[in-house]
Formats: sequence, C-alpha cells, structure tokens
Amino acid sequence: MYSQSSEEAGGSSISPTSEGVANAFPGRKAYRGVRRRKTSGKWVSEIREPRTPNRIWLGTFATAEMAAVAYDVAALALKGKETELNFPSSAPFLPVPASTSPRDIQAAAASAAAASAAALDAVNSRENSFQPPPAVDEFFDEDLIFDMPNVLLDMAQGMLMSPPRLWFGAEENKQIDNLWNYP
Repeated sequence: MYSQSSEEAGGSSISPTSEGVANAFPGRKAYRGVRRRKTSGKWVSEIREPRTPNRIWLGTFATAEMAAVAYDVAALALKGKETELNFPSSAPFLPVPASTSPRDIQAAAASAAAASAAALDAVNSRENSFQPPPAVDEFFDEDLIFDMPNVLLDMAQGMLMSPPRLWFGAEENKQIDNLWNYP
C-alpha cells in the first residue's frame, strides 16, 4: 500500500509505506491515505476503490489523526478486516457504513473523524482543567466544623431510643406482618 507524506501534498513522489515516510522525514507522523495541503495546512484523506482507478474523497480535517481515522473506516469497508490500518486497536469501535457506496463510506468516515475530535477535545479539556489543590497552611478545627461533641451525644441518645413500631393500628398496614416476608 502506498502513502503520501505530509510534505508532498499532491506531489509525485510516493513512498511504499507510512513507515518509510516517517523515516524519510524524522519527527513527523505519516498516516496512510492522509496528506497535508500546502496552502491551508489542513489535512485531507482519500482512498482508492479496490481494482478500479476511482478514488473516494473522505474529506478535509483539522488534524492528521482525524483524517487517519476517516481513512481507517473507509479501508475497513472497502478492503476488509485484514487491511493495514493507521489505528488497528480502534478498529472494533469504528462505525460501519451502511453499504460500500461512496456516500455511505464518506458519512461513516466523517462520523468517525468527528468522534475522534470530540474525544481529543474531552481529553484536552480534562488535562487543562485539572488543578492540584492549593497548599493549605491554615488550621481547621474539625470539631467545630462537624459539631463533633454534639454529634457524639446525638449518636449515644439514638442508641438509647427504642425502634419505631411497625403497627399503628391502621387497616391498610395489616397486610404486611413481617418485613422479611414482603414480596
């Protein structure tokens, strides 16, 4: 399978695998079926239909990972489970197109890309929102906050009280004669 690097953006040089692209440009991630547009800097994804010269345009995306997930959905739909994916561990969680028509594949790919963007946003917001508790050098009187002397007295008085009675003489309560026999 051939993959273009993020530097090529429609150029003519193609490397045999995404690993070859990653080795050719150290420090850059290359995904199958993904390239970067030079003009806008956005990521695009497309896939060839098997045994035909036709390509299915999967879309333009904000990140390379979104485009790679879109490619994975299309690759699974067109080439089956044995195809090489950008994210093989996420294959069971990807949406399955209703058919192998280009429109269904594009819709499923867009759905997967949107879901991956939402997941990335959730992770980023969670990492950014975490703030460790401030260091506190003040003394807190827990006895005062929880009213501990009175709590202990209330608990002791509760132990001396008799339990509430089940029967108050009402006719509607007579069908329940034992709590453990209640259906």
